[in-house]
Amino acid sequence: MVGPQVTLDKIPQLTTTNSSVDIDLIGIAKNNNDRSAAVAFMSYTTMENLLKADFFNTTNDTIKTMMSTVISATLPKTSNTTLTKAVNFTFRHIREFDPNGSLSCVYWNISEWIVDGCSVLNSNSSHTVCSCVHLSTFALIMQSSSSPAPSDLLDLLNLVCVIVGLVFLSLALLSFALCQWSPGVNNVARINICISLLSAHLLFLLTQQFLSLIRPQQVLCVVIAGLLHFLFLSAFVWMFIEAVLLFICVKNLSRINSRKREVLSSGFLCVIGYVVALVVVCVSIGLVPEGYGSEQCWIKTDKGFIWSFLGPVCVILALNTILFIRISISLKSALAKLNAEVSQMKQTKVMVFKTLGQFVVLGCPWILGFFTNSSEVLQIVFLILNSQQGTFIFLIYCVLNNEIRQQYWRCFKYLCSGCKEN
Repeated sequence: MVGPQVTLDKIPQLTTTNSSVDIDLIGIAKNNNDRSAAVAFMSYTTMENLLKADFFNTTNDTIKTMMSTVISATLPKTSNTTLTKAVNFTFRHIREFDPNGSLSCVYWNISEWIVDGCSVLNSNSSHTVCSCVHLSTFALIMQSSSSPAPSDLLDLLNLVCVIVGLVFLSLALLSFALCQWSPGVNNVARINICISLLSAHLLFLLTQQFLSLIRPQQVLCVVIAGLLHFLFLSAFVWMFIEAVLLFICVKNLSRINSRKREVLSSGFLCVIGYVVALVVVCVSIGLVPEGYGSEQCWIKTDKGFIWSFLGPVCVILALNTILFIRISISLKSALAKLNAEVSQMKQTKVMVFKTLGQFVVLGCPWILGFFTNSSEVLQIVFLILNSQQGTFIFLIYCVLNNEIRQQYWRCFKYLCSGCKEN
């Protein structure tokens, strides 16, 4: 409250856990005879479960969701309650925000939510600011499409694909670790792609499954977001390194050992693969420290901070696509010179599959992510391809490798003979 002796030029913002209000209480006080006024601002825990969004009557058939806690603002012991300025309420979203949904600032009128006198000033993925010309009991309601089934299907498909991808990433890592490889084979990039993707997908999957427990722990949520940023970026850097190594290999088919020059040693590659991602994350934290910890414990999309991830990814995807085209052209030229006597058709089919698989391994299908909003089919294709990078690594470099396949067969026979003896 303020009285005749008040000397403040501006009333501080009143804040509760999930909301805040900006009101010109000094202006209201000046319009009262005793030069005083008081404001009461309250937030009701779980009241949104009683005054549900279903009480918001709309003409169109949409799904209505309460996006905020219910709040109230009133002017007690104030004779003239006329507002001098519109009151602004800031709501923190308590549920996942749908970018395609429509937000409405509403107030409670006897038995229903209505919008008269209230409007949305601005909004982002985590907060919405409402402006109202009167005081009452307020809330934020989102209207979204009445067909949530595709979203549920995509969530289930995402869960299944990520789990399958994790299994094959693990199998690929076991193969790289336990099998005997030819001296000229450099698997350092493939191993680290598997490590980065396995760690990133596993952390992301666990975070989404326990989001309701993690989200209230803001520090933990920020740490997870920063770690995911680092792991996914390092995976993309390793994809670029793999593209460079593959390009050198194809360009020097007669001198495979050219990859083992000192400049491309395993230690040097590890420095590039992880330090580059670490530098980007550290710079991002230094420039925008509050950029991590969205509702999904990921990078916040407001203020353009998402480009700290999308920027490096776009550069790497562009370079990998160019390298892949050059690799395909060089490989086609090299295959044209081979002797076409024995099983040429079979060899060609295998090579075509390996080439297409390499397209996935290098992360090129991530480009589809920029177009998924316009098509559900593209979302499904994007989801399947990019969750199965480990599957393609396992198939191309392990299953389709004759030496490794023979080692699998010997191991399988050994296990079978051990079972028979028991």
